[in-house]
Amino acid sequence: MHVNWLQKVIGKEWNITPAGGLTGDAYIAERQDRRIFLKRNSSPFLAVLSAEGIVPKLMWTKRLENGDVLTAQEWLEGRELKPEEMQHHHVANLLNRIHQSSELLHMLMRMGKKAVTSDATYRDVAAWSRQNGLLDQYEEVGRALQVLKELLPATYHQELVVCHCDLNHNNLILTEHGDLYLVDWDNAMIADPAMDFGMVLKWYVPMNDWDAWLEQYGVERNDSLVKRMYWYLIADALHYINWHKTRNEWHKVDERLGTLRELLNTYQSHCY
Repeated sequence: MHVNWLQKVIGKEWNITPAGGLTGDAYIAERQDRRIFLKRNSSPFLAVLSAEGIVPKLMWTKRLENGDVLTAQEWLEGRELKPEEMQHHHVANLLNRIHQSSELLHMLMRMGKKAVTSDATYRDVAAWSRQNGLLDQYEEVGRALQVLKELLPATYHQELVVCHCDLNHNNLILTEHGDLYLVDWDNAMIADPAMDFGMVLKWYVPMNDWDAWLEQYGVERNDSLVKRMYWYLIADALHYINWHKTRNEWHKVDERLGTLRELLNTYQSHCY
């Protein structure tokens, strides 16, 4: 979508600039002292996220002649969270609110999203690792698959919720008024909430503070919970090793292998 064409849709009085990002489908439109965020073909999920106060307010949606959908969201002055701010109780509270939301869950289900089960994830990542020759090439991949198999029972019979699945500090926006939003929902799925809070704890919260963070989120740490966390972190690392291998991004493969080794070592020191 070119800026000139977009101008015809929303009006020539708006100054439109690309907002960056991987898709190239996001823009910032400015007029006098007003700013809005435009995106092409956002998920219908955006409306519910906006109603729940999890993303900045959705202002309007327009269906274009070619069938595309253009959405406009309120532009809020703010900044991305710093890594150390991921430890803050506001992050735990927001994540709990997302995981408890039946509206978000029902909307994803209406959109045809099926729950992601640990059995299916294990089968997929094991098959992919075999096809890619990673089992023969890297000893730690075989170790990781063995750990995933051993830990599978800990992942069963969990309540499945809407998970964001990309809890990077760059996706959390703190406005100048102190409101916290979680953006970039393209990877959202119905899954075990341990997939989300495991990412936050492992990459942002010192181990000594895990109990306090989990208490703020609303659960108590126990062996089963820690095993579930590591299960999803290890599965995620294996997924990305395979993904980068298929793209011949060898430096990224090495990076993710380092992550996998570290996860296996910390898991073993935790759970044995």
